[in-house]
Amino acid sequence: MSEYIEVMGFDELSDGEMVSFEVDGDRLLLARAGTEVYAADAHCPHLHGRLDEGELEGTIVTCPRHGSQFDLADGSVVRWTDFDGVVKSLTELVRHPRPLRVYETLIEDGKVFVGAQKQPPR
Repeated sequence: MSEYIEVMGFDELSDGEMVSFEVDGDRLLLARAGTEVYAADAHCPHLHGRLDEGELEGTIVTCPRHGSQFDLADGSVVRWTDFDGVVKSLTELVRHPRPLRVYETLIEDGKVFVGAQKQPPR
């Protein structure tokens, strides 16, 4: 996306709510935390769980499949999985921890716009 695309009205999304939508053939997640709205890939980069079916606490989204957590502010991995022991070790061998892709957002005139992908965290 090279420009910002209008996706919905700001008041259509309640504080703490997440929705998924399609933009240019990509499924994205929109989440509201207070007066801020965040956009990210709609599926976890680990086991592809639908993040809109997970939980949102502040800017932290938890994958419903295996408990991975990501900060929607920058896409950083907070927790890769809630698996433990051998299962966790095997999971990390198959799928190395990687950040969630997040996108620029803009709220203007009561509307939410989504823009280009942000730089991944270092």
